[in-house]
Amino acid sequence: MIGCLFIHGFTGAPYEVEPLASYMKEKTDWIVKVPTLPGHGETLSLKGYTYHDWIAHAEKELNALMKEADEVYVVGFSMGGVIASYLAAKYEVKKLVLLSAAVYYVNPKQLLLDCKDMIKDMLTGKINENELFKRYKKKLHETPLLATMEFQKLVKKVKPYLKKLTLPVLIIQGECDGIVPVKSAHYLYKTIPSKEKELRLLPCSKHHVCYGEDYEDLKEYVENFLFASNREFSHQNSGS
Repeated sequence: MIGCLFIHGFTGAPYEVEPLASYMKEKTDWIVKVPTLPGHGETLSLKGYTYHDWIAHAEKELNALMKEADEVYVVGFSMGGVIASYLAAKYEVKKLVLLSAAVYYVNPKQLLLDCKDMIKDMLTGKINENELFKRYKKKLHETPLLATMEFQKLVKKVKPYLKKLTLPVLIIQGECDGIVPVKSAHYLYKTIPSKEKELRLLPCSKHHVCYGEDYEDLKEYVENFLFASNREFSHQNSGS
């Protein structure tokens, strides 16, 4: 039996990876787990939590899943990708999928373009229809500065572990991501020493790749990667 653990991002919730997790549930008989990290979820309340809490909870979920499954895959989105990398370096994870993994944070160029769109919508009275505005308005109000600093501490802690990854890895990144710059994906591809690794770039997707225009391509990349058995990986950047 295969188990698949999905880990959402900073200030996020399971909905960030839900389309892909649901697809895996429908497509397979795998045990699919999508936990909510401490302080996260619909009732976002990060005050008092540290990155140690987030890692500890993910570890607990992974260990529980490893008791149920013969082999385990981990899929991490944004900060969840950072946590997933740490787990894969520490435990016997068979495959790792990194979606918009945030080893670098904020893409100034794309963020500026997104802000221009929000200003335009604000001037035309359509700001409440702007998806990016709706998604981040609540988060900006409810994210303590100390929580953001904990996220930065997490990235600093995990970066050295990237060089310990030898399992098959799939890296997926939206090229229009205003939160995590594309250089983050290239850094991961260059730093992770795995012989079996792929980098897939999604030309039309922003940060939330599971809801992007390229989702069907993303789904295909992940499916081919996770369902593949004993196939050869071309040790090269396969971004398109």
